[in-house]
Amino acid sequence: MSLKVGIVGLPNVGKSTLFKAFTKNPVDIANYPFCTIEPNIGIVRVPDERLEKLAKMSKSVKIVPTIIEFVDIAGLVKGAAVGEGLGNQFLAHIREMDAIAQVVRVFENPDIMHVHEKIDPEHDIEIINTELILADLETANKRIAKLEKEVRGIDKEAARSLEIVNKIKKILDAGKLAKKIGLNEEDYELVRDMQLLTWKPIIYVLNTNDTNNRELSSQLNAVDIDVKIEEELTQMPAEEVGELGIKSNLDELIKKSYEVLNLITFFTIVGTKEARAWTIKKGSTAPKAGGVIHSDFEERFIRADVINWQKLLEAGSWSKARELGALRTEGKDYIVKDGDVMEFKI
Repeated sequence: MSLKVGIVGLPNVGKSTLFKAFTKNPVDIANYPFCTIEPNIGIVRVPDERLEKLAKMSKSVKIVPTIIEFVDIAGLVKGAAVGEGLGNQFLAHIREMDAIAQVVRVFENPDIMHVHEKIDPEHDIEIINTELILADLETANKRIAKLEKEVRGIDKEAARSLEIVNKIKKILDAGKLAKKIGLNEEDYELVRDMQLLTWKPIIYVLNTNDTNNRELSSQLNAVDIDVKIEEELTQMPAEEVGELGIKSNLDELIKKSYEVLNLITFFTIVGTKEARAWTIKKGSTAPKAGGVIHSDFEERFIRADVINWQKLLEAGSWSKARELGALRTEGKDYIVKDGDVMEFKI
C-alpha cells in the first residue's frame, strides 16, 4: 500500500529542512522563496519495535518495514489558486497526496526572512487553507455547471450528485474545509473523482525552537518539531546523539500520519527468511489484508491463522503457539486488528 504525504507550507518555514532530516537526503535549501520547484521525493521507513522483536524471535534474515513516501512540495503563496508564484504546480502536486503535512513557522530568527515579514502561525495556516478552499471552489463550480446540464436530461444520479456538490460549495463558501461536510460512503463515491484538496487529512507541523506554544499545538492536534535540531541530529553519530540524550520527534509525525489516514499494521513471518510489516485501512477484512500481499490472497482466500504479536512473542515461535492452541482460525468476515500476525490459506 503506497502512501504519499506532501510536505507543504509558505516559503522559508522549514519544509525542505524537514524533508532532509526525514530522508537524510541532501536537497537544495536556500533562504529565498521557491527554492524547491520540482518536488523532492523520499521513502521513509515506519519505525516499529514490534517488527524488530518478531524478527529477533524468528531469527529472520530479512526485515521489511512499511514505508511512507514524503514529498517536499514548492512553497505556496497568497494567490496560488489563481496562479501566483508556483501555485498551479503546487496544487497539481498536492492532488496526488494521501495526506498533507503543513509546516507552520513558529520560531523567531531575524536572519531567515518570512514571506509576510512577521511570525503569525494562525495567519499562515489561514493563507494556505484559503488557497486550498479557493482551488476547490473552482472545481465545485465546474462540476455544478456540468451536472446542471445532465439534470435537465432527467439523470437521477446527476441530480443527487448536484445536491451533494451544492452542499460542498456552501461549506467552501463559508471558508471551511470540504471534509467538514461528513458525507456517507455512498454519497462520497458519487463525487470522489473531484479530488478536492480540502478533503485530504492535514497534519500540522509546528516548526518551533520553543516549548511555549502548547496551547496552539493542542488546538491543532499538531506535532511540535525543532526542524533545525532534527537536521543536526542526522549529521551526528548515533552514539553521540544517545550520549547527549536528545530525542528526535520525527517518529511522532509518522505516527500522526498513520492516525489521520486511519491506518493499522499487521505482520507476516516466513520461517527464518523474512519478517514483514504491512499497512492496511482500519476496518479491513482478512481477505482485503491478504490482497495487499498479493491479489490471489484476496480472490482465493479460504482462511487465516491469526495471533496477536505479543502473544506470539510469549509463545516463542509460531509452531509453539500452534501447539499451545494460541492461534485462531479466522474466516472472510474477520476484521484485522493492529498488531495481528497472520498466515493466509488460499
